[in-house]
Formats: sequence, C-alpha cells, structure tokens
Amino acid sequence: MFGELEGTGFEVVDPRFEACFVGHAKVERLWTGGRWLEGPAWFAPGRYLVFSDIPNNRMMRYDEAGGTTAVFRQPSNNCNGNTVDNQGRLVTCEHLARRVTRTEVDGSITVIADNFEGKRFNSPNDVVVKSDDTIWFTDPSYGIMHDYEGDYGKEEIGGCHVYRHDPSTGKTVRVADDFVKPNGLAFSPDESLLYIVDTGGTHQQGGPHHIRKFAVNADNSLSDLGLFADCTAGFFDGFRLDRTGRIWTSAGDGVHCYDPDGTLIGKIRIPEIVSNVTFGGPKRNRLFITATTSLYAVYLTANGCKLG
Repeated sequence: MFGELEGTGFEVVDPRFEACFVGHAKVERLWTGGRWLEGPAWFAPGRYLVFSDIPNNRMMRYDEAGGTTAVFRQPSNNCNGNTVDNQGRLVTCEHLARRVTRTEVDGSITVIADNFEGKRFNSPNDVVVKSDDTIWFTDPSYGIMHDYEGDYGKEEIGGCHVYRHDPSTGKTVRVADDFVKPNGLAFSPDESLLYIVDTGGTHQQGGPHHIRKFAVNADNSLSDLGLFADCTAGFFDGFRLDRTGRIWTSAGDGVHCYDPDGTLIGKIRIPEIVSNVTFGGPKRNRLFITATTSLYAVYLTANGCKLG
C-alpha cells in the first residue's frame, strides 16, 4: 500500500519541468479507503492535512508527524473544498447544506454564506481566501444532481456562478456568471490574477474542460483574460500555485504542471483520477494529492505560494 508505487512518477513534457523535482523523489500513497476524496487543506501549526471524502459524508485528517489518518468530522454535510483563512481557521464548502462555513478555534461552526439574494446556492464546491480576508467560491450543481455527493434538489439561483463574500460587510456578490460548471479556483502569488476551472464538459456534450484567467481589479471585480489551458486528459478540478506562479492541477491521469505562460511542462503520474492538490510540510514543498480513493504525496523543489 505504501512507499513507491508502480505506475507513478514524473513525466517531463518541457525541459523547464526538470527544475521542479529531484530524480530520486517518489510518489507515496499515504492512505486509501475513500470513495471520492477532495479538498486537501494544510494546517502548519499542527502538521496535519484535512481532506474530504464526499460520498462517505466525512472529513479526514492525516497527521504528518505520526503518519496516521483518522476521521476528523462525520457527518460533514458531504463537504467538498476546504481552505485555511488568514487566521488559520478551516473554511469549507458543504454540498448537503448548500453553504460555505468556517470552523472556529473552539470547534464551533459559523455559516459564511448559504444564499444569494434569498435563493439557496446549488452546492458550493471550492473556496480560496484572499489576503484582504474576502472569501471566493464556486457554485456548480454537482451536489444536487443526485444523492451520491449530497441530496438531489432543485436549482434555485438559475445557473452556476462564482461568488465573493466580504466578512467585513457580510455581503456576497457574484463575480462571474458565464461558466457552465465553475470548479477549482486559485490566485496568483501576487493576487493580481484569479484562475478558475470550468468542468462543464462532465454533463454537456462538447462542454468546457479548461482553466480561465482573470485580472483582479482594485475593487475586487474581475476582467476576463481568456483561456489559460485546455485539459489534455479528462478534466481539471482543484489546483494550487507555487511561488513562481506555476499551476499544479488535478487531471485524469495525475497532476499536470503549467508554466505561467500556459505551457504544459510536466506531469506527476497517479494511478487514479486526481481531484485536488495542496502544498504542505514545514517548507511547503510537499504536494499532497487527493485522488479517487487515496491520498498521495510527493516532495518537490517547488514551494507553495500560500497555505490552504
């Protein structure tokens, strides 16, 4: 189960990828036993990773110091995406409750947003927090399309959009409304850019399977800069950026690494469909990878640009 795995490893597509890893680094499987793992978030003070097991309605915790994995929260409202805010608190997207929540330091749960203009969200999917504490999240309909990752339900908002919540005012605004199924999202290291995945091709013939790029304006509105990259194997889902602005994204055959200019420079082969990634470890140079049933990790020579 553990150690070096057959069918994994680094695949260099462009010579620039060779600077991202050392030759003897190997992919490790840290845990297996989930149904569809998602939402890895790294908590540096405790050296642990929280991640979601959506169909099993639970959140898991991997402790790096002891190498153990246990249930963190169950039931979890079929939670999906997770991140860490600027105060070190867990922020979570919940399919079943159709909301975004924050776990406080005492363990209590605060609802951040559960509706837009009085209408319930579809099923918030992924979330990031900007340095100004605003919370940005996507809201596709995957959690209400069937009972496997939530509860079957009706779409009230009339589309799948991207939102920004300002905790200082309590207001939630829609920042993008032209996606089919908005999914993973992340800021560039200087937060001048926001990248957002559209996985609309999962349920629409010929639909999108790409990452789009947006300029973040001074008032936190977005300006569309167009297509960043199309996925060459299945679909992108969740992703993170390193300090140089490279994108490390999930795909059907593993993790794909893109240069900031949009070039696919390399892959980390994983023997399951990958859903999401995050950087962790004391130096943020360990890439944690959630795949269909298992949690993987590999050390890189790249460092994540921020926690979460």
